[in-house]
Amino acid sequence: MKEEKHADPIVDAFAQKSWHEIHVTDSWRVFKIISELVEGFEKLARIGPCVSIFGSARTHYNDKYYKLAEDIAYKLVQNGYGVITGGGPGIMEAANKGAKKGNGKSVGINIDLPFEQSANAFIDSDKLITFDHFFVRKVMFMKYAQGFIVLPGGFGTFDELFEAITLIQTRKIGKFPIILVGVKYWTGLINWIKEVMLAEERNISPEDLDIFTLVDTSDEAVEYISKFYSRYLLSPNF
Repeated sequence: MKEEKHADPIVDAFAQKSWHEIHVTDSWRVFKIISELVEGFEKLARIGPCVSIFGSARTHYNDKYYKLAEDIAYKLVQNGYGVITGGGPGIMEAANKGAKKGNGKSVGINIDLPFEQSANAFIDSDKLITFDHFFVRKVMFMKYAQGFIVLPGGFGTFDELFEAITLIQTRKIGKFPIILVGVKYWTGLINWIKEVMLAEERNISPEDLDIFTLVDTSDEAVEYISKFYSRYLLSPNF
């Protein structure tokens, strides 16, 4: 049996293509992107107030951050919020598990990857969406969340965190709360932002540091969300 060869994206980028190939490929990609956006909007438009919880797909179920994510999600739904995650294992699974345990809305915005990611079992069946495109998936995270809680994670988690920070900094979305959970994990990054990005290079403004806050416990994280919205006399309505 002949072994199937997979295209190399780098080689493919330099390959000469006819106008017909470009037109057909890109047109179908546009339709796929539109279909993903429409499905996301239709499924998420009525989910009510939710908090997006980000974190590593690699976190083991015995890890303290797994337990912390589960506890945060449970307490959020007890306070009337739904929970949105990336739909996969690790921190995402923990958050969906906590939401399900608390009988709250458990949303999974999954991504189709060749490794590592598959949808966890704690997502509401009518609130699971699987995307091919990361950028469409991030639109859903940002559009339908009223807050962002970020636990330790890798490049994907940092991508989601800085996307939220950038959109708030540039006033493309409202100044929703962003909460980093895990003082030991995040302190080095925050110190670098303060000492290098701000003080040495002046690439951000001092007030940009107010976009996010750092906590260490589930109670602190949920209390911050509750206090933030109490200032606006707003509370979940479901």
